[in-house]
Amino acid sequence: MTDKTAWGLSTLALRTGQQRTAEREHAEPIFTTSSYIFESAAHAADCFANETGEQNIYSRFTNPTVRCFEDRLAALEGGERAIATSSGMAAILSVCMAFLQQGDEIVCSRSVFGSTIGLFSRMMNRFGITTHFVELQNLAAWEAACNDKTRLLFVETPSNPLSEIADLGALSALAKSKGLRLVVDNCFCTPALQLPLQLGADIVVHSATKYLDGQGRMIGGAVVGSDKDMAEVFGVVRTAGPCMSPFNAWVFLKGLETLRLRMDAHSASALELASWLEQQPNVAKVHYAGLTSHPQHELAKKQMRAFGGVLSFEMVGGKEAAWKVIDNTQMLSITGNLGDAKSTITHPATTTHARLTPEARAEVGIADGLIRVSVGLEDIKDIKADLARGMAS
Repeated sequence: MTDKTAWGLSTLALRTGQQRTAEREHAEPIFTTSSYIFESAAHAADCFANETGEQNIYSRFTNPTVRCFEDRLAALEGGERAIATSSGMAAILSVCMAFLQQGDEIVCSRSVFGSTIGLFSRMMNRFGITTHFVELQNLAAWEAACNDKTRLLFVETPSNPLSEIADLGALSALAKSKGLRLVVDNCFCTPALQLPLQLGADIVVHSATKYLDGQGRMIGGAVVGSDKDMAEVFGVVRTAGPCMSPFNAWVFLKGLETLRLRMDAHSASALELASWLEQQPNVAKVHYAGLTSHPQHELAKKQMRAFGGVLSFEMVGGKEAAWKVIDNTQMLSITGNLGDAKSTITHPATTTHARLTPEARAEVGIADGLIRVSVGLEDIKDIKADLARGMAS
């Protein structure tokens, strides 16, 4: 029998999880069915009594195509099990519902996606769950924010959109010393560039919408971790229903097949673009962990195989200058999404982080002149030329 534990990441991304049917198909099939037929009443009872999700019962929580995606992503992340969800935010919500109850607390980095902040500070707060936001790099602040009500530490690394890097080893040690779970959003890196579970994290969450798809086609999410923890998350998805559709799972499977190649290409182009931006006179600062000027470059090198495809930079002249650059580009897509094969550009202060107060944006470093670029797979000379056009107009 083939030893799959010895396979490399690209092989796992192509071969893991598929269970061929009697039709002997080569590509993974899409099981577009809402339910399944049982051989007898006793067989139905046995399936419904099985709480692991291994028996096909109803596609809200058991579907072969979705399971194939889950098994493949778990293998790539080095986790025991993955649970697919309808979106990245559904993945985070499912973790909260699985491990928190009224009176519990979260300690979260200030430097996370704006919707994550909204979920924790507004939605979870309504149900008696308090979140303390701390500076990502200040380990003492993380420790000081923990108390006997704390249950989760949550971090996004690299951060969106400033590419700050969390020391996952240090945060893992803190979590373990206090009996907490460390949850890491690995959306920007994917398992092609970073493996948080190997660095001490307990749970990894993904917006599969981004690089796992890679072409901006589908919305989806996932949670990865131990069998024990994922059983709790599965219970939430089974009961509450934030599940992934079979068709979306099939598209994500196709995305995983090229993940390593794409992430290498995104990273190479982003590094070249970041280096070029540092030389532009009207650019005040560039945020990208691949630059030697980045304050956490050495930590990033230890935790990441490459530095990803997202960078941001601050224009001299604030919002007016930033909007002028964005509006005068002709090729880059103006959209809040990222992780696409097509390069995208956005103004975080008025899009992805617009729901934060000006004071909150200032606290996390979202300046009015900040522009975020998700570097796609176009020729890098064309991306640079489009930005140069925007800056010169």
